[in-house]
Amino acid sequence: MTKIKRTKDMNKNQLENKFKEFQDRVGIHFQNEALLVQAFTHSSYVNEHRRKRREDNERLEFLGDAVLELTVSDFLYKTYPMMEEGDMTKLRAAIVCEPSLLSFAQELDFGDLMRLGKGEELTGGRKRPALLADAFEAFIGATYLDQGLETVVKFLEKVVFPKILQGAFSHVMDYKSQLQELVQRDGLGTLEYEILAEKGPAHNREFVTQVKLNNQSLGTGVGKSKKEAEQKAAHMALTKLSKTPES
Repeated sequence: MTKIKRTKDMNKNQLENKFKEFQDRVGIHFQNEALLVQAFTHSSYVNEHRRKRREDNERLEFLGDAVLELTVSDFLYKTYPMMEEGDMTKLRAAIVCEPSLLSFAQELDFGDLMRLGKGEELTGGRKRPALLADAFEAFIGATYLDQGLETVVKFLEKVVFPKILQGAFSHVMDYKSQLQELVQRDGLGTLEYEILAEKGPAHNREFVTQVKLNNQSLGTGVGKSKKEAEQKAAHMALTKLSKTPES
């Protein structure tokens, strides 16, 4: 066996092990592993291996984009029954945009799994934001084809939905105004925001804020500014109110 052949076999085995570890980590075991591999195959890799029939992840990315739009829309619709259409559209756009998809992909070390051409590898492709965001969508598309929508939702319940509930996208939403409008519309009483704590040095301050309705705590939030903390507290309050049965 030549040195080149041994190196190729080692690289192939390493990649297979990484895919196995990845499936164990996310709790999804593909029936058709070729779909999983395709999800992480960049067009630059395919262009350098034309002798063998290979597919890149672009078609899976197209499908995954649509599946993400549907599943996130369904989650927002069911979780925030009092949120208006325009606000749901704004929030969904923040969740499925490139920076957010990049953060999800980085959290799961997608860069380590990518199959790239030599040029893309040398120019930092494994950390390229657009490439990783596309790979996340492609993985969603591959999971949908192999496992169905239910498995996609279970995956998002671990990776994406908790971040929404924690207020990770509060910077694009004016939850304080929404909460104020809801309280005024339904005549629920008076809102008040209170700083519970200020922690950390001046250059890295952290604020803990609570919002109270008729002197009863309705939600708390933590942020790098008072505004961010108040928005997160209002977000928690809205979530709580949306789950309260109407009398």
